[in-house]
Amino acid sequence: MTPAIKQAEKAAVPFEVLEYEHDNRAESYGLEAADKLGLTPQTVFKTLLVAPDEKSMPIAVALVPVNCQLNLKAAAKALGQKKLVMATPAFAERSSGYLVGGISPLGQKKPLPTLIDSIAEPLVRIHVSAGRRGLEIAMAPMDLAALCRGRFAPIASSTQHNGD
Repeated sequence: MTPAIKQAEKAAVPFEVLEYEHDNRAESYGLEAADKLGLTPQTVFKTLLVAPDEKSMPIAVALVPVNCQLNLKAAAKALGQKKLVMATPAFAERSSGYLVGGISPLGQKKPLPTLIDSIAEPLVRIHVSAGRRGLEIAMAPMDLAALCRGRFAPIASSTQHNGD
């Protein structure tokens, strides 16, 4: 059981854990999850960590649909920052306690403020990593926001893509 699942259990919010066989050759962890679980990509969110620069630890988590990209300018504005960059994989892993491709917004070693793309707000439930590759957790967006100090903001690009 991962720290993400433990946090959801402790909070006693309704959730579901979905598991699939991860393929190490997959180009996009999030799109692989959507495909293998038969989910709409707009309901599967990837967990991205952002920092003020490449040499800094992450200051926030950003959740966007797996078929979208994070708009760094919009995320910076939502966080009251001048600019943001993606945290390096090493910093993201060190900060979260998870491996890239399995970083969950829940149960992180160092809880960070979280932005969830506003497309999630009206959904019945969304899917995020449950803390390891091949494991997703599904819950209501409002429950996720409550558990990870999250708030909704328009942070995804309108351009969809196939990469992660």
